[in-house]
Amino acid sequence: MRNLFLLSVLFVAFGCGKSNYATYQPIYASVNWEEQPDYSQLKNWAAHPNKIDPSDSIPASILTKYQPKSLADVFFVHPTTYLDPAMPNGWSASLKDIAVNIQTDFTTILNQASIFNEVGMVYAPRYRQAHIKSYYPVNKIDTINALAAFELAYQDVKKAFEFYLTNHNQGKPIIIAAHSQGSTHAKRLLKEFFDGKPLGEKLIAAYIIGIATPKNVFQSIKPCENASQTGCFIAYTTFLNGYLPDWHPKTTTELVSTNPLTWTLDEKFASQKLNPGGVSYGFKWVKNFADAQNHLGLLWTNTPYVPGRAFVHLKNWHKADINLFYQNI
Repeated sequence: MRNLFLLSVLFVAFGCGKSNYATYQPIYASVNWEEQPDYSQLKNWAAHPNKIDPSDSIPASILTKYQPKSLADVFFVHPTTYLDPAMPNGWSASLKDIAVNIQTDFTTILNQASIFNEVGMVYAPRYRQAHIKSYYPVNKIDTINALAAFELAYQDVKKAFEFYLTNHNQGKPIIIAAHSQGSTHAKRLLKEFFDGKPLGEKLIAAYIIGIATPKNVFQSIKPCENASQTGCFIAYTTFLNGYLPDWHPKTTTELVSTNPLTWTLDEKFASQKLNPGGVSYGFKWVKNFADAQNHLGLLWTNTPYVPGRAFVHLKNWHKADINLFYQNI
């Protein structure tokens, strides 16, 4: 059974995997990790209903109002946590890399996957993810290595999903949720298993956040246009209000940007007053954390409304794509 407990006192959250390493390294080191994932083994799931893990966490400020349900299953594909510039395991992360596993569990599983424990059982596989450098190849050899790393990663995710379908789903509705590299793999998963397929009837929604996604990426799965629509997908990438990244054409695009405060595709500004709460450092809930506005296929936000915001000059809010809008999601 899922264990619901408060981790905010025990774990340092968002972006602090290294600080957790010394504390949890002995625990992780006691596990007999393998080179290839066997998804019948709980150790190869970063989140699973049959074990205690950070996806069971609840921010302290909303704990008293928390009413967990088991209406659906959530298959969550985590973003890149293999970030070491030295690339100690080459282009693909090793399941034996304890530092990567700790980073995964106490950043993305805690801060992102935990959102969904209110509505369903959360399944998040460990997989041999591609190194962050795979998104920025500088030559032909790098490109070949990067493509191979992405393929290996996806095959692990696919294997995990197939195991989940066979052994756990039992006909329940499904939420697909992912961020960044996870969204890269979730897109393929949706195309292969849901898009125009019978399983598409079980799709509540797909959250493919943190990566540029065109409106026509799928044949039958369309962008969500309101909060009650099902069988659709949500996508957005977050930047500072007024900023367009170098890769953006600076004109109208076909990219999907779903406003996570209104769940619409229009470009109307949504005040932070519509944001019931986000999650900041230390897994702390912050009321009215951030505003949101779609613009040319991107999501714009002003610097989060916290003390000292005048000293924050971040333009790319990618790491906080989900944290900023935690409770509304």
